Amino acid sequence: MAAAQGRLSDGAGGMDEPKDTEDDLRQGDTTPLPFRAAVDALRAARLRPQIEVEPTRPPQRLAPHAYALEAAVVDGEQDLADGRLVLLYDPAGHEAWRGTFRLVTLVRAELEPEMAADPLLPEVCWSWLTGALQARGLTYGEPSGTVTRASSHYFGGLSARPAASQIEIRASWTPREGLGGVPDTAAHLASWCDLLAQVAGLPPAGPGDASVVTLPQRRGPQSR
Repeated sequence: MAAAQGRLSDGAGGMDEPKDTEDDLRQGDTTPLPFRAAVDALRAARLRPQIEVEPTRPPQRLAPHAYALEAAVVDGEQDLADGRLVLLYDPAGHEAWRGTFRLVTLVRAELEPEMAADPLLPEVCWSWLTGALQARGLTYGEPSGTVTRASSHYFGGLSARPAASQIEIRASWTPREGLGGVPDTAAHLASWCDLLAQVAGLPPAGPGDASVVTLPQRRGPQSR
């Protein structure tokens, strides 16, 4: 899977910069309990079988503590969409977050050129994110992000390649903290996977997904 990398528009840049490893996180004497509990919930979450999720090295300088996952929506040997989700934690709180936790994501997929030209594409893609969170009854604050569409056209020795269009959703939000100051990170991860599935063009996994706005057929599966 091609790992999603990049910088978010809300100042939480540097998603591709490594920081702590899994060994660092296992050092219970240096890792705050709320952060450990939030990460344990991410690891224990049950997700759709079409989505492959694995831990990856988190970014540095965004927060005192960070944990990252990357995922791909897979159909056989083909990837339909991929992305990265980063959990940030600052025990002292963060003024811009209005909380101690923050979720940061990048999701991307290939689209048909006609779909990429749809003037409603940015608004619809953003509704996929907010709709996925709302469908699971999650409370969150301070959402921010961008929806970017890009097209590539090939010439000369590459002229045989068809034009390609890509959508990228970069976003961050503050999950509501529950008991012990720990948000329901497993539910947020499930919502994020709902977003990945929606971008990939998979059918809804449950009744709650029916409220999400749909667009015309996306580009077919891409070779891994």
